[in-house]
Amino acid sequence: MTARASSSTFALASLGPAILLVIGAYAGGICAYLGLLGITAVVLIADKSGLAAASTPRQGYWLPRLVGLSHFAVLTAGVWAIGLDARLDLTEKAALFLGIGLYLGQVSNACAHELIHRNNRSLRALGTAIYCSLLNGQHVSAHMLVHHIHAGTARDPNSAPIGQGFWRFFSRVVVREFREGLLAENKRRQTHTSGLHPYVIYISGALLSMGAAYLLSGFAGLLVILGLSAHAQMQLMLSDYLQHYGLRRQTDENGRTEPMGPRHSWNAPHAYSAALMLNAPLHSDHHMNPARAFPDLRYDAEAMPTLPRSVPVMGAIAMIPPWWRKVMDPRVREYQPVDAAHHGNVIRNATPAPVPKTSNL
Repeated sequence: MTARASSSTFALASLGPAILLVIGAYAGGICAYLGLLGITAVVLIADKSGLAAASTPRQGYWLPRLVGLSHFAVLTAGVWAIGLDARLDLTEKAALFLGIGLYLGQVSNACAHELIHRNNRSLRALGTAIYCSLLNGQHVSAHMLVHHIHAGTARDPNSAPIGQGFWRFFSRVVVREFREGLLAENKRRQTHTSGLHPYVIYISGALLSMGAAYLLSGFAGLLVILGLSAHAQMQLMLSDYLQHYGLRRQTDENGRTEPMGPRHSWNAPHAYSAALMLNAPLHSDHHMNPARAFPDLRYDAEAMPTLPRSVPVMGAIAMIPPWWRKVMDPRVREYQPVDAAHHGNVIRNATPAPVPKTSNL
């Protein structure tokens, strides 16, 4: 039985781990482990128990702002505690690093994603600042000017074709996303030339983040910000991998690609983990309506491809490519034509997966 949906539960899902992680960074001891549990075990248990969470239009206004500000509190506390605080032992620092890295990757990234799609300039600036603090400002341009135009095609570096394992995808997408975003911005600036080049802002923001970490905790702080940023960036790419794996838009004989529809993104409608990520796992509706705020995103189980487990669980499965392909490739084929190779949907040297109607975890 699913519990009654609660808007307070929705807010708690994204803000609760931040509070625990900041307390853990300053108090140490058992508190250092509570933040990690709050973004791992608690999320898994809540999803499995059917604990429901519903957002409200009012939350669409204040929650991204508060989560965005919480991001900087969590990041600052982590750089200080892991890099400088001598009271914490190695296991406490490891727990904090893992917990904060998961928060930055799953919640901060989702919040920044929500903010850069808003019409309000200050909110877009906050989303960009979050990405820059994680040394990943270029994702703003790549996401808005490349991904949302070419998602579900071979032209999008963030849409993995069927058969491509995550580690192969990740090794390529980091460079391709930076390059494709830069090319798109250069092309746009041929007609829109006002202000600084966005990549100057992104690189300056990254340098500012590293400089602040160094001033706060010295060379150790610099290593921490680099490690946390790498952790967060990997999770962001993992999210794109999960949400677009194998699903391709059709191209007609004139080379025109069909619009993004409900069948072109994977969804994970698990209430608590979706609340943790501000409904980012309701991905089909987001691509069909990019300006729609997270409380208004819709999910249609009949029309939209659905991952068999929540985003955190599927992310763990994707770490083991043979297991991932066994679970996901048969599901992809239920939504894609057999001759999909003509639009780049098949990695020809990948080990073919079995083709049963369904695949169990």
